[in-house]
Amino acid sequence: MSYLVKLVVGVLYPDDEWLEWTKSCLKKEFGAVERTLRGIPFEYTDYYKDISPSLFKAFFSFTGLWAAENLADWKLFTCGIERASGKTRKINIDPGYVNGARLVLASTKDHAHRIYLRDGIFAEVTLRYRGKRWVPFDYTFPDFRSGLYDDFLSAVRNDWLQEIRSLKEDE
Repeated sequence: MSYLVKLVVGVLYPDDEWLEWTKSCLKKEFGAVERTLRGIPFEYTDYYKDISPSLFKAFFSFTGLWAAENLADWKLFTCGIERASGKTRKINIDPGYVNGARLVLASTKDHAHRIYLRDGIFAEVTLRYRGKRWVPFDYTFPDFRSGLYDDFLSAVRNDWLQEIRSLKEDE
């Protein structure tokens, strides 16, 4: 039996046109978007300046429950979307998942706190849910540490809780 989670995808984008293009690509693979958070100015690092000097962050969650073991597949798919955006990428896409206890994100970059999955993909527990709030780790990215995304992640967590309860009731 699979370990079921809520699929979330973070997107760094320069403008609404690129966000809508990305959302369209994601919907073709993952289906209907359940929740959206968008338009948050991203000013935490210049690491992505090759995309654009001015970036925004958005998140999408997708309907239904998803098998966590597919995290590497989700990242490989989103890397393909990034490559399709142009000779120099126009977006950055980070898939992950939320459950009752954590936010896990996929990455192509290795670090001491990341676990290798396969095919050049790593997993990182970025935030944990503890004491009715999202708690960062010492390595958590500054934008996630800021709390800007906490309400969105809490809503997705609540969606997960509701769907898991519903599954258990149906058993």
